Amino acid sequence: MFELIFCSLLTVLPDYLLRRRFQGKRWGVEIDFFTVWYELRWGITMCAMLTTMLITIVFYYHPSTSNVASFFRTLTILSEGGGRVEEVFVEINQDVKAGDPIFKLDGSSQEASAETARRKIEEVDAALAVAEAQRGTANAVLAQAQAGYQQTLEDFQRQTALRDRGSTAVSERDVTVLQNELAVRQGEVDAAKAGLDALQVQLDVQLPAQRASAKAALEQAETEIEKLTVYAGVDGTIEQLTLRKGDIVNPILRPAGILVPADAGRNRFQAGFSQISAQVIKKGGVAEIMCASKPFTVIPMVITEVQDVIASGQLRPSDRLLDVQLQGAPGTILAFMEPIFPGQTDDIPPGSRCLANAYTYNHELLEDPSLGFGRRVFLHVVDTVGVVHAAGLRIRSLLLPLQTLVFTGH
Repeated sequence: MFELIFCSLLTVLPDYLLRRRFQGKRWGVEIDFFTVWYELRWGITMCAMLTTMLITIVFYYHPSTSNVASFFRTLTILSEGGGRVEEVFVEINQDVKAGDPIFKLDGSSQEASAETARRKIEEVDAALAVAEAQRGTANAVLAQAQAGYQQTLEDFQRQTALRDRGSTAVSERDVTVLQNELAVRQGEVDAAKAGLDALQVQLDVQLPAQRASAKAALEQAETEIEKLTVYAGVDGTIEQLTLRKGDIVNPILRPAGILVPADAGRNRFQAGFSQISAQVIKKGGVAEIMCASKPFTVIPMVITEVQDVIASGQLRPSDRLLDVQLQGAPGTILAFMEPIFPGQTDDIPPGSRCLANAYTYNHELLEDPSLGFGRRVFLHVVDTVGVVHAAGLRIRSLLLPLQTLVFTGH
């Protein structure tokens, strides 16, 4: 509409004034609806051509979109395992800090496992004390066996020496008996040493390993007990939390609620522009937005990033061949925008839907002295007609409450 009015002021109106003032033709007499086309055909034709060209320049070099939102991510409140709720520490819409407890599951089985591990540690400690006492007994038995062996050895050596000197006080049978008894004593010494070594292995290897296993089981049980309490990972607000004591929570089938981070979606907007604007939407470009959650306000923005792929072309491998005809919507160029002046979007709730205009800015290019005259004029026209789109956004901002509250029945 603005383009048509503007072009009419440059074409149809001068043509009409020429015929009215200089040719003396009057509206309703010489000029009427039946002769208006013939009389103003050149002006109407030029107006239509100029309007079409102006609209094309405006919408191409200063694209607009209604697909603007401040997307934000939420965190699902989940426990690592399922269980029955024992206690809830927060309420819905409550602000929490990172590390604050949210709810706790019943831990009867985990407490029992921890208590079993503690009793196992005590049992192993008692076995260590018993084995230590048995080692003293084994040392005494070894000393006794060694003393008996030494006594028998001395008797055997004495009897053998007397026999070798030909003494009649010693018979061959006595020497044989002492030799057999010496072998028995040696066996007793070996058995005592083996028993002592077994006790030492039990003290040094077996019982410490059992104690370490019991301690690991206790640590695992205590870890499982700690996991029963779910904490907030970041600062945020609790939403959709309807837990009550006794409810069943399952990490797959039934999450506990949603945590909205405090900085989620703040001061960052995503806009989807038509693909034809791919060569115009650039990082560092200037834009403006108007949101329904903050009417009568146009906020200047800067494009901080442009996604270099189009989401609709994403391919996920499957067992079916891709048919481009079934791809659906062509997709948009995704641009990320932030306010030029800090604080202007602080009161816009995350998730708000907005309108956006992006503007082509050729001021730096126009400062190039080697730029040709025609090119310079064209770039001036491109920068100037952006005012038309800017005016349109402001009028839409003024009409938005009327359209929403009156014409749509809300």
